[in-house]
Amino acid sequence: MKYTDALKYIFDHLPMFQREGKSAFKKDLTNILALCQALGHPERNLPCIHIAGTNGKGSVTHLIAAMLQAHGKRTGLYTSPHYRDFRERIKVNGKMVDKLYLSRFIEKNMSALDSIKPSFFEMGFALALDWFRHEKVDLAAIETGLGGRLDSTNIVSPVLSVITNISWDHTDMLGDSLEKIATEKAGIIKKNAAVLIGRRQDETAEVFSQKSRETGSALYYTDEISETNQFFDPYGKPLFQPALQGPYQLENYRTALAAFFLYCRITGMNPDRDRIRYALEHTASLTGILGRWHFTKGVYDLLLDSAHNEDGIRFLTNWINEQKYLRIHFICGFVKDKSLAKILNLLPRNAIYYFTQASIPRALDSGELQKQGRQAGLEGKAYKKVRNALAAAKKQAAKGDLVVVAGSIFVVAEVI
Repeated sequence: MKYTDALKYIFDHLPMFQREGKSAFKKDLTNILALCQALGHPERNLPCIHIAGTNGKGSVTHLIAAMLQAHGKRTGLYTSPHYRDFRERIKVNGKMVDKLYLSRFIEKNMSALDSIKPSFFEMGFALALDWFRHEKVDLAAIETGLGGRLDSTNIVSPVLSVITNISWDHTDMLGDSLEKIATEKAGIIKKNAAVLIGRRQDETAEVFSQKSRETGSALYYTDEISETNQFFDPYGKPLFQPALQGPYQLENYRTALAAFFLYCRITGMNPDRDRIRYALEHTASLTGILGRWHFTKGVYDLLLDSAHNEDGIRFLTNWINEQKYLRIHFICGFVKDKSLAKILNLLPRNAIYYFTQASIPRALDSGELQKQGRQAGLEGKAYKKVRNALAAAKKQAAKGDLVVVAGSIFVVAEVI
């Protein structure tokens, strides 16, 4: 099977949440367990760190992988979604899964795939597990897709579970309160395996305490892992040059560092300060991370950011409000299954808006977004294509202005 044919099968035959939304989400682990059985259980005997959370889990997963790689560990990395290439989701030491291996995987397992009928995400994770086994990784850093308890990745037996933070997102599937969302995320906490919580939050603390008691798991918070302090000055400023930019990344750095040091405690691995610093400063080259706070200075500045929920948009807006730009040109698009009232009310009131939509069925129509934006006091034109919106913003932008692209990972993916 040719690689192009394998990709066509993956994208055309398998239900994809990013494209279709809720209808593609499988609410149990039946399919992934059946797939793993057909593959000879590649999930077994795989040491891993399992990462969930509303925001930051992708960045934290990449940072952990970078630190492991810098310490000589052959490291599998599984994240989602991808921006340019499906294979971004599955890497070993920063190298994407081989095209020939992917093609042969689909060809070899076509019968099982047609019989089990997995989702796009289930198939992708099964491929990742198979690739990690083939590559004989020492361990893997694995990011959940959606939630935790019923996420396909939750068949692994982690050395350490990490939950970055809890905010409002996917409430139609995860619950209409922070406690309910936290309960779904807490599903990755496993029996007798330690768990690290990135952010202390009053609304969710008891959820995690109860789950850790039920599973006999040691519970830690990032601020309890004192080793992380050596990388920050007394005022919280990093004593390294962060590879990942953005106002929210310092929290992710602290969480990733705490997770790494906790992993070292658990396994007896010796952490090396210089190797850690190298990983923190070279994460992009080590892991190939994309889509998080791409900032380019020029006649006007350009910012691409994957902020797409209440917490992420708040960070972005607060940063914009602290800057001294003459005008803000804000290109935004969202998916249609997201509640936008709170998000739109957080966006800068004085920006010029370019409402658009990604080229996926799940995208909210740009005209409808313009209408909702106007109700929230946001003014601008609607564009059916992201690139047209970006071109219009660039044409309008002048010296001292800022052009922002945000609101949906899929909007960013079309221009990154």
